[in-house]
Amino acid sequence: MMGVYEKYFLPKLLNMAMKSPELSKLRSQLVPMAQGKVLEVGIGSGLNLPFYQKGVQVTGVDPSIELQSYAQEIADEHRLAVEFLSQGCANLPIEKDTFDTAVVTWSLCTIPNPVEALEEIRRVLKPNGKLVFIEHGKSNEAKIARLQKRINPIWRIIGGGCNLNRQPDEMINSNGFKLETLTEGYIPGPKFATYNYRGIASIA
Repeated sequence: MMGVYEKYFLPKLLNMAMKSPELSKLRSQLVPMAQGKVLEVGIGSGLNLPFYQKGVQVTGVDPSIELQSYAQEIADEHRLAVEFLSQGCANLPIEKDTFDTAVVTWSLCTIPNPVEALEEIRRVLKPNGKLVFIEHGKSNEAKIARLQKRINPIWRIIGGGCNLNRQPDEMINSNGFKLETLTEGYIPGPKFATYNYRGIASIA
């Protein structure tokens, strides 16, 4: 059962935290690469929506009904017809080979079973489909990586299940995808939480 913190406070905190200029800059660089029919996994409060090109059709998946209300406001503001699925990424009620692009931003850190999610994304993508991703994760500095490992149990509690030290590039490359582009590095902020991975992958 969802507690008061997860239901009422965490959605507001996440929405505020994910609005930072640094994250918006990354969104502006990657999200416009999505084309055609788009599946956004972990659409959250809809902060990617203003960056999609005109003409794309977006289906957003997220288990948080609370965050979906923010996303709907942004969709209405930008006159985007977005279909929302209030669930996790497993067992999507969608036929295989449906989408041209899948977009995942800062969500693989939180999804309970990211391997299962990637398998489902691969299933619903067309054979020539692309996965556009921006994720944070394990630092390439051993000292920071050790710090991430130490504080991750507490971070998961306060961050709604977010993990600091997953390695999204390896997860993507090992579960039916092939990395076409990959950029890694820190963005401004505490090093333990700001090592980001971003790029594009195709079906292997």
